Amino acid sequence: MTNEYRERQEKLFLASSFSPLPSLLLGLPSNLFPTSVTSVTSVTESVAELPSLTPMTTQETLFSKIIRKEIPADIVYEDDLALAFRDIHPQAPVHILVIPKQPIAKLADAESEDHALMGHLLLTVKRVAEQLGLSNGYRVVINSGSDGGQTVDHLHLHILGGRQMKWPPG
Repeated sequence: MTNEYRERQEKLFLASSFSPLPSLLLGLPSNLFPTSVTSVTSVTESVAELPSLTPMTTQETLFSKIIRKEIPADIVYEDDLALAFRDIHPQAPVHILVIPKQPIAKLADAESEDHALMGHLLLTVKRVAEQLGLSNGYRVVINSGSDGGQTVDHLHLHILGGRQMKWPPG
């Protein structure tokens, strides 16, 4: 996620909280927000004129810091929508995490409008597996929620490979 995109997301998040922040503070056109807010409707109408952005989550995670390069990670792949890096506690000779740059806490939180991103994540898994030479196969795991074993509240796909996998897995 670029700094410009993140800043725009923050602006939208602030604007969508219905705070009558000055346009100057937001860096938006002066006519976008009324100088005095008379109703929630006047703010929501102004927000509706903003470019389409997904509201930013207020949840800060280890993965959001990795996305912003605030903490190091052994990154093996990155594009505009996804990031793939080696797991620091590998459960197989090859253990990669693929995460969306858009914050989605867990699979159960994905919405129908996320379908393109979800497909992109699966194709990213394929691309990374090919890049790492996992031609004999690999396992893809998505843990969702605490009962599912999810430990970081940011959707992530595990690529496990480099050995024969057992069944059942858990």
